[in-house]
Amino acid sequence: MAMKPLKPCRHPGCGELTRHGYCDKHAPQQAARRESAQWHRWYSLPIWTDVLRPEQLLREPFCRECARHGVRTYATEVDHIRDHRGDWARFTDRDNLQSLCHSCHSRKTMREQWQRRRKSSGRSGR
Repeated sequence: MAMKPLKPCRHPGCGELTRHGYCDKHAPQQAARRESAQWHRWYSLPIWTDVLRPEQLLREPFCRECARHGVRTYATEVDHIRDHRGDWARFTDRDNLQSLCHSCHSRKTMREQWQRRRKSSGRSGR
């Protein structure tokens, strides 16, 4: 079987010859999977897609956050009030669910991620 020809490493300024794009020194590191990837597939399970999510949107068809500001917006997302962080009981707890519009859900998610990053970096947030 013929071998691929040697080509310079793709890393800028590196002239090392390789057959795989990058030399051993500059090969991209395999990114560690985020912790949340372990339970991300729960959102594809029938208990979420066929039971919890549709029931919540029927029970509360309007965005809870918009309603607090006197605006009536149809909810498109079901959100966990307290992040379940892989806790199955909290994931399936109907009292831990709220209906939000896409905009409010995105805003809440980004705020939570920002707070987690600030906390893990040792900086104090508001």
